[in-house]
Amino acid sequence: MSGFVEFKDVTLHYSESGTADGAPLVFANALGTDLRVWDTLLPLLPLGLRIIRYDKRGHGQSSIPPAPYSMGTLVRDAERLLDHLNIRDCVFVGLSIGGMIGQGLAVKRLDQVRALVLSNTAAKIGHPAMWQDRIDTIRSGGIDALADAVMTRWFSRAFIRSGAHQFWRDHLTGQSDEAYIGCSAAISGTDFYTPTSGLRLPVLGIAGSEDSVTPPDLVRETTELVPGSKFHLIRRAGHLPCVEQPEEYARVLTGFLRDIGHI
Repeated sequence: MSGFVEFKDVTLHYSESGTADGAPLVFANALGTDLRVWDTLLPLLPLGLRIIRYDKRGHGQSSIPPAPYSMGTLVRDAERLLDHLNIRDCVFVGLSIGGMIGQGLAVKRLDQVRALVLSNTAAKIGHPAMWQDRIDTIRSGGIDALADAVMTRWFSRAFIRSGAHQFWRDHLTGQSDEAYIGCSAAISGTDFYTPTSGLRLPVLGIAGSEDSVTPPDLVRETTELVPGSKFHLIRRAGHLPCVEQPEEYARVLTGFLRDIGHI
C-alpha cells in the first residue's frame, strides 16, 4: 500500500507493506535514490513485520520544496510521518543520508526509535567545501554532470563492469537537481558526533568494502560511538550494499532484529 501525507511545507510519499500489526521497520534512503532502493531486499526479510519506506523531500514521488534543506527539516519530516502513521518503537534502517536522519530522529524521539541500523553512513560525511563543489557542479551542469563519478562511489568495480549500474545511473539522473542540492546542503551542515555518542539503544552498523563515500572505518567509528553496538562489513559492495548484496544484507539485518527481540 502506498500513500501521501500532506504537511504545510511538503508532501511525503510512503509505502507500507507486511503485517499491519507487526513490529515496525522503517527504511530511509540514500541521496539520489527513492524507496525502490529496497525493492530487492524486502522479499528476503522475515514475515510478520510492518515495513514502512518513504521518499524524503524532493525524491521519488514526494514534493520538491526549494533548496537548501537542513538536517533538522529532514528529521522533522520523518518524525511527522511516523506520528501520522502512529509508529512507535521502530527499528530505523537509514542508508547514507537516511542514517543521518535516523541518528537525529533517535536523539529527538526515543519513543519512535528503539534501535538503529546505520548503513553506509556516519555522524559527519565529507566537509562543506566538497559539498559546495558538488552543488556548484549540479547548478552548472545538472545531476548528469556528476552521475558517472557517483556510480564509482555507489558500486563495486565488478557491479559496474557487469553493466547493472546503468539502471541506477538512470535512477539518479531522474531525480530532481533541486532536491540533490537541498540534501547536499543538509549533509554539509551536519555533525552528529556529540548527540550520537549520547545514544543508548541497540545499533548495527553496516558498511561496504568498496564504499568510498563512507568507508568502512568511518562507519565503524560512528557505530562505536554507541556502547554495545555491532558492526558488519559486506564485501564486494560499495555505498548501496542492499542493491549489490541483498541476501547478505537481509541475513545480517534479520539477525539483528532477532537479537533485539523485534521478531
